[in-house]
Amino acid sequence: MLWPTMSEAATSPQPGRALLREHDYMRFWASRWMGSLGAQIQSVTMGWQIYAISRETLDVGASALNVSLIGLITFGPLLLLALPAGETVDRHDRRKVLLLCYAGEATAVALLAIAAFTHRASVALLLALALAFGASRAFFSPATAALGPMLVPRPLLPRAIAWNSLAWQSASIAGPALGGLLVAVSPGAAYGATLVLYAGAAISLLGIRRDTRPQVQPGSRLELVKEGLAYVWTHRVIFGAISLDLAAVILGGAEALLPAFARDVLKVGAPGFGLLRASPAIGATIVGIVLATHPIRRRAGLTMFIGVGVFGAGTVVFGASHWLWLSSAALVILGGADMLSVFVRTTLVQLMTPDAMRGRVGAVSGLFIGASNELGEFESGLAARFLGLVRAAVFGGIGALAATGLWALWFPGLRKADRLE
Repeated sequence: MLWPTMSEAATSPQPGRALLREHDYMRFWASRWMGSLGAQIQSVTMGWQIYAISRETLDVGASALNVSLIGLITFGPLLLLALPAGETVDRHDRRKVLLLCYAGEATAVALLAIAAFTHRASVALLLALALAFGASRAFFSPATAALGPMLVPRPLLPRAIAWNSLAWQSASIAGPALGGLLVAVSPGAAYGATLVLYAGAAISLLGIRRDTRPQVQPGSRLELVKEGLAYVWTHRVIFGAISLDLAAVILGGAEALLPAFARDVLKVGAPGFGLLRASPAIGATIVGIVLATHPIRRRAGLTMFIGVGVFGAGTVVFGASHWLWLSSAALVILGGADMLSVFVRTTLVQLMTPDAMRGRVGAVSGLFIGASNELGEFESGLAARFLGLVRAAVFGGIGALAATGLWALWFPGLRKADRLE
């Protein structure tokens, strides 16, 4: 099945309402939102907990480096499993793959809750469970990327992509704020809430009625993996879009430093930390709402480069700020700019990829995104260890600006991409 049959809803003059009529997609959206909210609460809790444990015996720089290790260790399984995971998603029922991912994540967070309630949490345990979580996420990313487009008619795909981003970003607003409040009660309470959300996400997936099995392509597993890699490499627009995200976020990813900035630079504690974590998502949600109602019509490639450039500039301002209001405002702006670039990149990749290859291309894209997020956090922590918190963030933002200029020169086809059709 390449695409669902075109319905009257797909040709409606009000495509926003048409998307609401796609009930299987809305169940998928609800699952994505609950899973994203749970992941945000879990991330906030693990970051705060490992920093607090580390600060009992280590200085600020070493503690920040420990927080960044969560990202690096989470990325390890993704690096090893991403390509086999993409091939798995293109061979098996994509909904069932997602359900297994939620089962693995629920198991990991249940162990975190038990450790928190029994006061047995340690840096080693947190990092070990981050490794298990990363193994699940290696399959989660391509399965999610491949399942969503199966549930909507093709003309509604750009709008559905904007809604998908809204699910993530709205959860990213509520998650850190809720996580900060729950951590103030106890880390165990935060992990318990995460477990409930993962269960709700799985139940929502069970309600999908449409066939979610892909058309299996002939060839061995190795041949299918090679085919996916070759497709990404030979399509310069796809490769340029996902590699730009890799370069910019690795250099400009300062979110791993937020616990340290909240505690030792801005001195605002757990509530201020929750605000900082939510700020990028506030900007992204505002831009996401605009994109969901007024999709980009022209100059998509140029728009993406502008978004990445503003992201880098916002990171510089955040790093240099010593006021909570300015730091939060800079994070709102860079979050909105990131949403803009992510929307263009995701839409280009989805529209240019046939359904039979969505798992493999999604795996490659997920590998690049995972590398940018997780290695970006590690780079920020490492830079903070040797340069200090402020210099590390400013250096990263300048690096993201430099990457934007270089990619604009190296990938002129991406820069000139016009309509998202």
